[in-house]
Amino acid sequence: MNKRHQASQPAAGPSADHFFSIPGARADNWRRLHSLARDWARGSGDAEAVREAFALLTSVEDFFAYPGRTLLAALTKRIGSGDAAGVASLAQRISEAILTRSYKEEANDWETDEAAADAPPDLGSTTMTPGRARRPYFEMLVVAPGAATRAEHMIAGLRALGRPEDAMVYEGVPVPSFEDAILAVVLNPAIAAVTLYEGFNHRTAKDVPILRSFLASAGLDAAQIAGDDLPLSLANAIKRIRPELDIYLLSDRQVEHVAGDPRAANVRRVLYSVEELLELHLCVLEGVADRFRTPFFDNLKKYAMRPISTFHALPIARGKSVFKSDWIRDMGEFYGLNIFLAESSATTGGLDSLLEPTGNIKEAQDMAARAFGADHVFFVTNGTSTSNKMVHQALIAPGDIVLLDRNCHKSHHYGLVLAGGQPLYIEAYPMTAYSMYGAVPLASIKKALLDLKAEGRLDRAKMVDLTNCTFDGHIYNTRRVMEECLAIKPDLIFLWDEAWFGFARWSPFLRPRTAMGAAEAIEAWMNDPASVEAYERQQKELGADPSAEALLQTRLIPDPRKIRLRVYQTNSTHKSMSALRQGSMLLVKDIDFASVEAQFHEAVFTHASTSPNQQIIASLDVARRQMELEGYGLVANAIQIALDIRREVNSHPVISKYFRVLGADDMVPAEYRESGFIDFFTPGTNWETQVRSMHEDEFCLDPTRMTLVCGTAGFDGTQFKKLMADAYDIQFNKTSRNSVLLQSNINNTRSDVAHLIRVLLEICGQIDRGLASGGENARKALAARVKSLMEDVPDLPNFSHFHEAFRWDAGKTTWEGDMRSAFYSAYYAEGCEYLPLDSPDVDARLEKGPEMISANFVIPYPPGFPIMVPGQVITKETIDFMRKLDVKEIHGFERAKGLKLIRPDHAKDHIRK
Repeated sequence: MNKRHQASQPAAGPSADHFFSIPGARADNWRRLHSLARDWARGSGDAEAVREAFALLTSVEDFFAYPGRTLLAALTKRIGSGDAAGVASLAQRISEAILTRSYKEEANDWETDEAAADAPPDLGSTTMTPGRARRPYFEMLVVAPGAATRAEHMIAGLRALGRPEDAMVYEGVPVPSFEDAILAVVLNPAIAAVTLYEGFNHRTAKDVPILRSFLASAGLDAAQIAGDDLPLSLANAIKRIRPELDIYLLSDRQVEHVAGDPRAANVRRVLYSVEELLELHLCVLEGVADRFRTPFFDNLKKYAMRPISTFHALPIARGKSVFKSDWIRDMGEFYGLNIFLAESSATTGGLDSLLEPTGNIKEAQDMAARAFGADHVFFVTNGTSTSNKMVHQALIAPGDIVLLDRNCHKSHHYGLVLAGGQPLYIEAYPMTAYSMYGAVPLASIKKALLDLKAEGRLDRAKMVDLTNCTFDGHIYNTRRVMEECLAIKPDLIFLWDEAWFGFARWSPFLRPRTAMGAAEAIEAWMNDPASVEAYERQQKELGADPSAEALLQTRLIPDPRKIRLRVYQTNSTHKSMSALRQGSMLLVKDIDFASVEAQFHEAVFTHASTSPNQQIIASLDVARRQMELEGYGLVANAIQIALDIRREVNSHPVISKYFRVLGADDMVPAEYRESGFIDFFTPGTNWETQVRSMHEDEFCLDPTRMTLVCGTAGFDGTQFKKLMADAYDIQFNKTSRNSVLLQSNINNTRSDVAHLIRVLLEICGQIDRGLASGGENARKALAARVKSLMEDVPDLPNFSHFHEAFRWDAGKTTWEGDMRSAFYSAYYAEGCEYLPLDSPDVDARLEKGPEMISANFVIPYPPGFPIMVPGQVITKETIDFMRKLDVKEIHGFERAKGLKLIRPDHAKDHIRK
């Protein structure tokens, strides 16, 4: 076992996970206070431990509306008077209210024996009024001078304005300074709106040097970003952290001048501070209601309630054919009536057309664009495979060159076949020990572009197409990749397949590494006059005619005056958000989109179903709503779950003997980790080192994706995945030869973590008992199995090259090819042949020729990437890899027939043609 992982404990002081897990840690700290207070009341504890635990809590409780000043004051009083039983009772009630979130509905949770509730008015009415829907609860941050006086007075006034007919209820969180406001929006996921009252302080009065150092490392330090107008600077800083929040500014200046300031673009409404609070109250409710609104889903619900007679080709609509049946009624009972009432093939009567939306689908897509930071969003109901093909068809013409990660999802390869684009495959770095690839180094991408430029073919390069994050969690430094590529070719298009990474928009740490987050940063940089100065300064340093080697070794700065920023991002919404399977979104931030919009719509017509699933469309609409209103907290919880798993597996004295979760040092070579970051729980790692890694490193890891090595326990990935699913009801995502991939998401709970750890411990116990009873023979057998899985691993085959028959217009030093022609050549049976994989003829052909040319895609699972593509020359490296594979699932290969090849004479005919 790797000693680095053995019983590793978090570093002294705050480790990297502490910040990510603050929402969950807060509930833990309240439960700990209750436990200590209970022991104190029973005589087995002491008051000092309770005081220390309470002091830890109060350092952050000012950033939350509940339990509020009244309850905290009551606890303080009881601790000071030595009322152990009273402390235990009140701590238990607060702890349970935070854990169950009952305080959002029950006014009694806000009360003490000594004081009435300081809660939103009519809070408990939803549970007392029969038939009335539950009203969502949120919190509003109020930043004002003298938070204990002016802000409290404002919050009390707003509380008094609440009415039973309000669709939502909220409570205020008062803070007095810029720094406190930043900390509040970071720490409190329940905040949905912010009101700024002019005159607040710059620095917090709290003693929080660790938090301040974190803010500085994240570029959010007040001293760094506060300008001459503190409220507007704060508004812009808050938007950098949580762009979904509504911000209101109460000003006693000339509000029309403030509203007209370009720096006020992030303020939803500027109000004159001496006016009544009613307008602010209504604005706050309207702002949250705007995000809550789901245009398509809302209309679909109304449609389902109408008495409609259907004379169209969808018998299942309205459910009559199901519920009146003697034979399939059970399906209706299983799914319920609404799913059938909400089915229709109509695009009128309150519905809309996905192919040419003009009504509520169009509105829902526009709201998604706002939420995800895009200019345009397209809903797709048949998966991100289709989204990728749409982009390729819309933007790539026959003969265009696309720089492509060979290990990307097969939809990209098939998309180029359909579009006629010529792939120039670029290899990711290998992780041979785990039978997987990492990501594509930026130097390899730059070299490919510079090689094309040297041959006078750079104009043919149309797109860079990369997967971010990869299946195994490798995240690109998207901004750096795009900037350096644009420095070589300013009009390159970028397609970032973020199928697994859509949730990252809602994390301020991960967002800069998304396509849309990086595009936004580049756009802001382009508009800064300093960008031109930086470009011209570098050009002067490089000289008039820099060598390719000099350009490869330089972090290139593009000319902001020439950049045509064209960025496309696809995300499988269903993979990380609450959307139904196959729900996908295609995000666009393209300065030249108007020039390709018509062909983009043609691509939609080509690939989108004319009978899209209404429920999938509705779920995309609802997923956007959820992420705008609670995505920040949900993603923080998903990260916490993943970090809990990493810590528990790698530090457990029994589990860590046989299993471990790989760290960044296992997954990313040191040359791509400039920060030196190793893993979240490596001694010495803290917030600052983790944030620096996310800002600086060429590649970092998505913390929610965990590669669990099982080969050290004697299991191959497929075997272990099946065992966990069949015997323990635990499902994993993907496998490699000796590992499985775990993914935490917004659906997971800590109970899931507990179940996983218990099962792993049980399996380890079985292994230990088997070794103890089996003696030396059992130990030798396990060692041999582990050696086979962990050491005797096949080398990963690189892409070789396209056969000359399919390089009729390719460059001399670049390896692009006409994959489309090769793909369709295989449609003619007379032009193909089969060779059994283990046939001596294969070895003879490798040694003496003629070359073997793949007729199709061959994709083993695992590792799940094409080791052969149409037109590729098959090398000994690839044959050796296939012969060593012990997986059952290989797409494009029939073992009984063998390798499907394009006949050499058929290929020569293609050359002559």
